[in-house]
Amino acid sequence: MKITAITLDRLRLELDPPLRAAWDPDPRRHFDATIVRVRTDDGLVGIGSGDTMAGFEAVEHLFLGENPLDIVRHVKAIETANFHGGCFWPLEVALWDIIGQVAGLPVATLFGNATRSLPAYASSAELKSPEERVETALRAREAGFRAMKIRIDRDHVHRGIAAVTAVRDALGPDFEIMVDLNQSWRMAGDTSAASDLAKTRKLVRRLAELDVFWVEEPLPYHDLDGFKALRAENPGVRIAAGEMHHSVPELLRYLEHDVLDVYQMDVVLAVGMHRARTLAELAQLKHRAFTPHSWTNGIGVLANLHVSAGVGGGPYFEFPWDPPGWTPERRDFMLGEPLMITAAGELEVPQRPGLGIELDEEAVDRWRI
Repeated sequence: MKITAITLDRLRLELDPPLRAAWDPDPRRHFDATIVRVRTDDGLVGIGSGDTMAGFEAVEHLFLGENPLDIVRHVKAIETANFHGGCFWPLEVALWDIIGQVAGLPVATLFGNATRSLPAYASSAELKSPEERVETALRAREAGFRAMKIRIDRDHVHRGIAAVTAVRDALGPDFEIMVDLNQSWRMAGDTSAASDLAKTRKLVRRLAELDVFWVEEPLPYHDLDGFKALRAENPGVRIAAGEMHHSVPELLRYLEHDVLDVYQMDVVLAVGMHRARTLAELAQLKHRAFTPHSWTNGIGVLANLHVSAGVGGGPYFEFPWDPPGWTPERRDFMLGEPLMITAAGELEVPQRPGLGIELDEEAVDRWRI
């Protein structure tokens, strides 16, 4: 079997009203998605998505004519290309989709088949007033979610604490709350500084009093000592990070020095599926958790789900959901049907061979740039 073609469909969905993501200094007025299709001489087509694949045309020749099943070779080739400024993990996703189709099995089965579904948490995007956040949390619980992640703006900490407090009071102790401080990385062009360690310590102590399940990305990635200090000072709250950490050696150092409670590497944005599996299993062997970031589109959600379900990640899986600004219909506009959780709050692994992706070709044609 040989790879005969790799095609990219670049899509753009206009967002009206815009999404006011907490981590983005500017409102998002459109949502971009790049669909990768790997075609073979056997007629199989693998699909991937996640990052933009900008600049891929310069390295496409490294994969044409190769056997799509040689996944370790391809992972290493993607890493060499990424070193020079790319981020081409959606190609690996498409290759795993082909491998699953050849095997006649879901990719999660190939990754270990630890579980066929994972409890999902509603991952919010926008900064909202306490009243609005309570309303969304109540809708989340009605939809089946058992947990929600709330964003806090470092420049308006008191508003964030008020929102977390209001949700805790309204939904009680059985509804888990995560908090994301979005301090570990920045959007391109956002040069604002992260909160200092003293301010972050104070904030995490207050969140621990509110019995949050974890505090996510409280510090810049390079501050390993700060992460360890937060963990040592707040034994009742987990510290989570790593969603956009691209360095496998640095993540190994995190594991060696026991920096985090929860590792969150995104398989389409950070380290790829194969490497994420290795790091996830190492984290679990150290009695630490793996629950990946999944804030791209439905294809990226599926790629992360297959890896997480394969290795037995958890205890929750991230499901981007914050209506009306962010809905499954917006997130998955290129799919035949948006991904949804079950009434019990679980996200199930599709049991079709490969990743189980079903594109809406009319939507692809409509939104192609």
